[in-house]
Amino acid sequence: MRTKATDLLGIDLPIFAFSHCRDVVAAVTNAGGCGVLGAVAHSPEQLDIDLAWIEDEVGGKPYGIDLLVPEKFVGADEGGLDREALGALLPAEHRAFLDDLLRRYDVPPTPDGISLGQGIGGMRVDPKSMAPLLDVCFQRSPALVASALGPPPAHFVDRAHKAGIPVAALAGSVEHARRHAAAGADLIVAQGTEAGGHTGLISTMVLVPEVVDVVAPLPVLAAGGIARGRQLAAGLALGADGVWCGSVWLTTEEAETPPEVREKFLLAGPGDTVRSRSMTGKPARMLRSAWTDEWERTDGPGPLPMPIQPLLVGPALQRIYRGAATQGSGANQLATYFVGQVVGSMNTVKPTRRVVLEMIEEFIDVIQRLDNLVHAEP
Repeated sequence: MRTKATDLLGIDLPIFAFSHCRDVVAAVTNAGGCGVLGAVAHSPEQLDIDLAWIEDEVGGKPYGIDLLVPEKFVGADEGGLDREALGALLPAEHRAFLDDLLRRYDVPPTPDGISLGQGIGGMRVDPKSMAPLLDVCFQRSPALVASALGPPPAHFVDRAHKAGIPVAALAGSVEHARRHAAAGADLIVAQGTEAGGHTGLISTMVLVPEVVDVVAPLPVLAAGGIARGRQLAAGLALGADGVWCGSVWLTTEEAETPPEVREKFLLAGPGDTVRSRSMTGKPARMLRSAWTDEWERTDGPGPLPMPIQPLLVGPALQRIYRGAATQGSGANQLATYFVGQVVGSMNTVKPTRRVVLEMIEEFIDVIQRLDNLVHAEP
């Protein structure tokens, strides 16, 4: 298959796979697409380890790296605040709310001597903490770098282009897409509200053709609600040059999704997701659970802005995941994760490569069906 997106990266299939799991990234790249590693919560040391592993696995085939560098965040005027300074901004009211939440749901405390890590609380979304990740990124050999929140900053675009690396940017509206193109992005990801993670309010079916028209001749990827060959065909029919998928990989054999969360995904329907600011401070689609419901309470303090909210809730979410293995427990009721509305069709566990091949097989069937419709005898 040849599109502007496949030509840009030198890949065989117009399938771009966003994942926090390096195994998924390598598997999609080796299947002919482009795996993109979500690295926002990586430390520089861990990112270097994972990128070295991916490069060994893919043997020179193209892969990408996705980082979050939003335009607006707490401490932006100061160029970003360190974790200690951000921690000082956590309101006592929110700490008390979270402590009470964990108590009411009887979430077990972390045993002495066990470190759960920072998890989502380790998100790096500001220039100060992002700089070391960028250094690691450009010391390696990605074929694509992506900016997932806001227009890619000029220093990011300039550095990528000097290294000969195209820049992708995610857009949830036509105005976002215009700004990304003006900032120098080479590939626009038009992400509909169906998508998991940070997303806007406009559906993929409406958004993609509008973005295609506005940013032409830049290539566009369709994102949001795409997990099958029929949806790949629909994205291309809307004028996109490929698709960007994230949720579908969360129930693959290689995924690092916590087992208790993966089980929820396998049982969920398309109506079981909600846009919530409860994990990152910005609207993100995730599985609805007691956690998202509690943060929507009218008598609660409400989520804090990014990056203070993930700093607040990171350790609590790690406790929840640790205790969620017991079905029916309070921790299990609270457990959630980012996922799109396509979760309703994610009802079996498969190898990542099998998911890619099934998408292509179904895509070919769709194209043949459409061709038969066009050339049907009267």
